[in-house]
Amino acid sequence: MTDPRSIVCHMNIVLEDGSTADSTKASGKPARLNIGDESLSPAFEAQIAGLKSGDKHTFTLDPSDAFGESNPDAIHHLDRTKFPADMTLEEGVIVSFAGPGGSEIPGIVRAVAGDSVTVDLNHPLAGRKVTFELEVVEVL
Repeated sequence: MTDPRSIVCHMNIVLEDGSTADSTKASGKPARLNIGDESLSPAFEAQIAGLKSGDKHTFTLDPSDAFGESNPDAIHHLDRTKFPADMTLEEGVIVSFAGPGGSEIPGIVRAVAGDSVTVDLNHPLAGRKVTFELEVVEVL
């Protein structure tokens, strides 16, 4: 492990079809990426390790190096009674589940068939090749 340091940057996450999945510029709040604390994949760290303030860098990562592969074990088929009666359940709706230590785990409804609701707890970008467009604001 290297000595931890951080890069503060604006970042666009772009999908293979060219659409933007997320952007820090929209919120005006740059992201802080920590190098050396194992929060980023080795491939991601290798791309940003030498960047300096003012640098712009674009790179593409395969799913395993970005948000991970889609895990079939994170897809659950739940009974409709597990949800509030007044909740609209349809494909694409994001629902929240209680996680360990009071955390919230978001899930995406993938299908509704009768009383069965299929919920995907994978990261929304899991299994996808993505391009990162970075603009370094500061190196800490």
